[in-house]
Amino acid sequence: MVSNGLIEAYYKVNTVVKQQLESYNKFIENGVQAVISRIAKINTNVEGFELKLGKVRIEQPRYYEVKGGYRQILPLEARLRNLTYASPIFLEIIPVFNGVERPTYSDVFVGELPIMVKSKLCYLANMSENDLVQNGEDGDDPGGYFIINGSERVLVSIEDLVPNKLMVTKERNGIVAKIFSTYFGFRARCVVERNADGVFTAEFPSSPSGISLIQLLRVLGLETNSEINKAFLQERHIQNDIILNLENEESRNREEAVDLLSRKLSPGQPTEFRLTRMENLLDNYMLPHIGVTKADRLEKAKFLIKMAEKTVRVAYRELASDDKDHYANKRVKLAGELMEELFRYAFQFLIKDLVYQASRADARGRRLQVHTLVRQDAMADRIRYAMATGNWIAGQTGVSQLLDRVSYLSTISHLRRIISPLSKKHPHFKARDLHGTHTGRLCPCETPEGPSCSLVKNLSVMAEVSTGIDDEEILRLIKAFDVK
Repeated sequence: MVSNGLIEAYYKVNTVVKQQLESYNKFIENGVQAVISRIAKINTNVEGFELKLGKVRIEQPRYYEVKGGYRQILPLEARLRNLTYASPIFLEIIPVFNGVERPTYSDVFVGELPIMVKSKLCYLANMSENDLVQNGEDGDDPGGYFIINGSERVLVSIEDLVPNKLMVTKERNGIVAKIFSTYFGFRARCVVERNADGVFTAEFPSSPSGISLIQLLRVLGLETNSEINKAFLQERHIQNDIILNLENEESRNREEAVDLLSRKLSPGQPTEFRLTRMENLLDNYMLPHIGVTKADRLEKAKFLIKMAEKTVRVAYRELASDDKDHYANKRVKLAGELMEELFRYAFQFLIKDLVYQASRADARGRRLQVHTLVRQDAMADRIRYAMATGNWIAGQTGVSQLLDRVSYLSTISHLRRIISPLSKKHPHFKARDLHGTHTGRLCPCETPEGPSCSLVKNLSVMAEVSTGIDDEEILRLIKAFDVK
């Protein structure tokens, strides 16, 4: 048992919403800029006119009064007047006419971003307890929530399977190796399956099930039988399965494989369309975390081979199958990650609207000026709607919830809650069971009764969630040390 003195000492240094605040601060510092830098340039439909995107700047929360203009706003006023506690976003936009950059618009107001109470941009973050009381706030209030249209709303953390990690499980049809390949917010489920007879099939987004793995490897660059044989490990069990698959394969060379695969992906379409769509799906939808260019196809083929090899080893009991409920195979999406997903989605609408406004202004013979092309509501409305209703991207519901203020304990509990994306209607016996890896991380007692039992969990008293680091840094180190 942890002594009360230790818990007291721990919470003198930390807060109950430490992970939410750190995650949101990371989003403000790096996440917003990363989303914008990823797009970098907007190609409009107006000939010879494009927009380059530069640095973003987010100020502290403010509100526009009809008489008096902008002024700072504190959380208490936002609650009392049914306002949104939000900050303005200013973006550097450089108009480019026929390759020539015109004067930079460094302060274009593109919308508002809801601010988490007590995050680094909040006025309450650096206030003493006396200052908080003077401004109508509770000195013991931990923060970690948002104020949307006067209502306090919390972004509940979501538990999900770890992205970009290969997992092999035994299923009814055979042994399945799957990976949730994630690339800048796009998530693709890629699967290699070995049936009871030892035949390999593959599947990825927008593809039919049952695509021959050998056929896919030929299309990706391993053209001959000998090349495919050498690419697999020379173990007896694996080689037996490969020989069986090569004998059953319809295609004998790359040209045949390309024709067969393109027909499966786009049945009844003209040849040129079929080939273009096939290449697009292979580059962008299959294992996008490895790369999205033509040069990455051979690396994708090698990864598919590793997936197939692992299914054979699990089938012959050389390896144990992976446990989906082990907490090492889970990740928790905190407020910062959820906000980054929402911001990326909303920013795409701003870009579409910019392109539309530019076409409209050009058709009417107006001068193309950045300030007049940007409509601030295009992005802000979508962010505010998602946070006010809880309807998140990808059809998720209940992500943003009204903060439970029945008691202080219920508030803390709500701020440390974790929900599972699994459906409440299905039994999911294994997912609902208490797992040994929950010890010290999740509370074994606090969970609702009924359909949500064990799908809604709470962090343990002293549990922390790390915010993680950028994958690029790890990849750079792996390459520097030549790790195979």
